[in-house]
Amino acid sequence: MSDLTIFPADLAAMSIAQLAALPVTDFVDAERNVDEASAYLKQLRIKLEAAKVQRFGVQVRAALRDSGRDFGTAHVNDGALHVKYELPKKVIWSQTILKEMAERIVASGDKVEDYIDIKLSVAESRYTNWPTALQEQFAAARTVEEGKPTITLTLDGGVA
Repeated sequence: MSDLTIFPADLAAMSIAQLAALPVTDFVDAERNVDEASAYLKQLRIKLEAAKVQRFGVQVRAALRDSGRDFGTAHVNDGALHVKYELPKKVIWSQTILKEMAERIVASGDKVEDYIDIKLSVAESRYTNWPTALQEQFAAARTVEEGKPTITLTLDGGVA
């Protein structure tokens, strides 16, 4: 991390109104400092998680396997330390095969919704390129909500 002019602890102690009232250069410095601190802490978190896997991974995976499961939660003790290991199951479905299966289900006269969760969507880039008449047909199905705003600060001479 570079030399901090306003420390994150100082920022934490300030109210939103106090932060908003900072001189522009201090405000930009504060944002940069928080970004750098966040990136630094993220790297430390990744390193610490890797160290936990290196230190306990073999032992906790063995405990999970010994319980007859490939996924789930296992508990082991390492001296006074209790280690809880959670390995969730992540299932990925082939969209191509599911589409083929959905077509077969429909062809057999059954309802696809009885077997497959379906979420339909339209890419906004497609929608905006459609002719007005087609957009009007889909308008009742479309709701536009605000996303999270982003504000980027730039001082003369470059990005803050």
